[in-house]
Formats: sequence, structure tokens, C-alpha cells
Amino acid sequence: MSNRFVEMGLRAPVNLTWEVTYACNLRCTHCLSASGEPAADELTTAEALDLVEQMHQARVFQINFGGGEPFMRPDFEEILDACHARGIMTCISTNGTLLDAELVERLSRTRLVAIQVSLDGAEKSTCEAIRGTGTYDDALKALRLLAKSPIPTSINTVLTRQNAQEIPAMYDLAEQLGVTLRVSRFRPSGRGSDNWESLRPSPQQLIDFSAWLESRGDVRTGDSFFSLTAQERQGLGLNLCGAAKLTCCVGPTGKVYPCAFMQLDAFEAGSLRSERFQYIWESAEIFASLRGLRIHSCEDCKRFDQCHGGCPAVAYHLKNDIEGGDPECLERCVTSIAEENQKASAA
Repeated sequence: MSNRFVEMGLRAPVNLTWEVTYACNLRCTHCLSASGEPAADELTTAEALDLVEQMHQARVFQINFGGGEPFMRPDFEEILDACHARGIMTCISTNGTLLDAELVERLSRTRLVAIQVSLDGAEKSTCEAIRGTGTYDDALKALRLLAKSPIPTSINTVLTRQNAQEIPAMYDLAEQLGVTLRVSRFRPSGRGSDNWESLRPSPQQLIDFSAWLESRGDVRTGDSFFSLTAQERQGLGLNLCGAAKLTCCVGPTGKVYPCAFMQLDAFEAGSLRSERFQYIWESAEIFASLRGLRIHSCEDCKRFDQCHGGCPAVAYHLKNDIEGGDPECLERCVTSIAEENQKASAA
């Protein structure tokens, strides 16, 4: 798919992130939505099933379910079944604590589901410092159950300052378990905003991760790291933000946003309780704004064709300016290190 078509915005999203609930049995320090308790007025079962039908009519290819912990929602399997009955692919992001053999067996009855289990360190202590006591063993137990099933399974790791040096070991662990590795970018939203300074990877860690990725074509990053991606990986995915162009996010109460990291009033595109999804996708002003977004301050950069200014969500959270360019792009990391070295030499 060419960048030109992506920039225009597709007739409907190829995939959509649906945060089905804010309920969660964990309190991870980097949580993008600060999940814990369910939202006061989450979509009812009837409303959720109607949304599935709207996604089907829009020809959405895949729905990525997150939260919160999706399996905390009592009717989640009913929602999944409705998706699968309409041929919609699903990917579930879970902490793994609620998965057991019976649930995995039920999920295995379709070929339309994939699962990613969160694990934020190859070392137990690293993971549990972020996710809580017992989470490391629970995640491994879930991964071993899933590895024995036909369900495509991956470990999902959020890159942080604490686990950056363990990413190669995470890759080895995934191979040992018989699953794949996906590394996601840490962004300053939700509880991640509160813990940004202590968890954010250093510029050198980001550069080192980018270099490591060059020889790991089987490690998935989604569009999380397109601003860091080396030229050797460009053919593996997008090299620009897909928010409002080929993806968007639905929150637990039916509000629609450009992406999961922009679940803020300033970026609300509409509510499914008052408008149909297709109308929001085609007519929302904030979606039109993002489709026309141009990061002019980055256009003279030698890497512009590789990242197009990076992630607008990070730029907004850190600089209150979606047009300001990604503060963590590869070029800025290099510049930051050079400036630090110059200061050290001067001292």
C-alpha cells in the first residue's frame, strides 16, 4: 500500500483498536489508559454487537482488542464470536492472568483470532517492577498454554529504560516458548505520563534498539517505531503515522479517537452513541486534520522520507504540538547524544 493512499485516508480503517473496558486486575506503571476500574458508562452488550455489525458493513479487516484487560468484560467472548461470525480478524492484547486451558480451547475454535501476551522483561524482577508481583509467572503460563494451541501468539513488550538491555533475551525467550516477539513503543499517555521520566528509554537505548532491529526481520513493531526504523526494515511496514488514515480507536464508552494514545477530549472524533461509525470516519474534523497533517519542521531532515515527522501523539504529549515533530526520532536521538558529549567535554 503506497503512502499516497494512506495519506488520503482509506474508505474505512484496515484495522481498528477497540478498548473494550478500562477494568483491569493489574496497575501497570506504563499503562496507556491508566486502567483499573471500568468506565462509568461502558458500551452495553447490545451497543457493542451493533458496533461489530457497523465494522462489518465498513469492511474493517481486523479489530485489535485492548483495555484494560479485555477478559475482565463479562460479554467479551460474545463480542469476539460476533466478529468471527462476520469474518473479522481479531487480535487480543491481554496480561494473560485470566487465560486457562478451557478458555484457550474455546478461542482455538476459530482461525480468526491472534493473541499477544504482555511481558515486560526477560528477568522476573524487571517485569514485575512494572506489572506487579506474580505477573511474570502468570504470563509465562499463559504463553505456554497458547503455544500448544493453533492460535498465533506473541509476546508484547513495551520498550522501557529498565528492559531495553533485555530485548535480545526476550527474543530468545519467545523462540524457546515457540511464539514471536512484538516490541511496542512507550508513549507518555495514561499512567505512562505519570512515570514518563523514570521509564522512558534513553536516546542511546533507542539507537541501540534501532540497530538491533536491523537484523531481526521477524520482530514486529507495528507502527510503533517507524521514526526509529532503519532503512533496511522499511519494506516491513508503514513509515508514517496511520492514525485516522488506516486506523483509529474506539474507547470503552463508544467515543472515537485517531489512535489509542490520543484518547483525549481534544482528539475526540465523535461518539457512537449519537453517530454511526462510517459517518465519524468520513466526516470528523480531527480526522481530516490528521490526514492533512504535514510536519514542515522535519521536511529538511535527511530521514524525512523514512519517518515523515514521527508520532504526532508523542509530539502532543511532550510538546503540546502535533506539528512539532517526534522528540524521540532517530535523528534527534543522535543530536541529543552529541550535545551531551559536547557538554561533558566542555566540563
